[in-house]
Amino acid sequence: MGNGRTSTRFLAAALTAAVLLSGCSTIANVTEWLRGDGEGGNRAAVVIGAPDAETYLAELYQLTSGDTRKQSDIYDDAAAAAKLTPGPSSTLRLGMVLATPGHANSDPARSSSLLREVLEQEPLLTTAELSLATIYLEYAEQLTAAAGEVTRLRDASKRAARSEQQSTARRIAAVEAENEEKLEAITSIERSLRDQQ
Repeated sequence: MGNGRTSTRFLAAALTAAVLLSGCSTIANVTEWLRGDGEGGNRAAVVIGAPDAETYLAELYQLTSGDTRKQSDIYDDAAAAAKLTPGPSSTLRLGMVLATPGHANSDPARSSSLLREVLEQEPLLTTAELSLATIYLEYAEQLTAAAGEVTRLRDASKRAARSEQQSTARRIAAVEAENEEKLEAITSIERSLRDQQ
């Protein structure tokens, strides 16, 4: 009986320490989880080692306000982390970096794909990560749709410009041909007048 109490106390202490180290703001979540009260009703997920929302947002602030070298460093670090330690947190980080416009590696389409992957792993996400992934996925999809519309309009504009150029070239060719005919007619009349003299 004494061993059981010691094990429970050790487990509670270890979980509390892990939660505090992982950025969880309250011990109440751990207590509820240990008692079984947190099942179903409270969605405050405890994921060991997951960054808190402030960590993600601070990096995104640096990404948008930094120079090109800082932006490149942030992207390189996020891409390397996603490759070397794949998981929902590192994939979310890379997805959010790719969704952020204003730097050379911005890629909303790729971001959408990564963030959909992240959301498929919902049980492994904290509440903050789930919220960030959902918000950034919608944002990346809007950026992708807007980029697609810009491309469509640009292509339509190029087609219209090409069509206008071809139409103008045809009109010029027709005018030149008409002028050539008139010139030949005048030359023929002059020749005819010379021959009559």
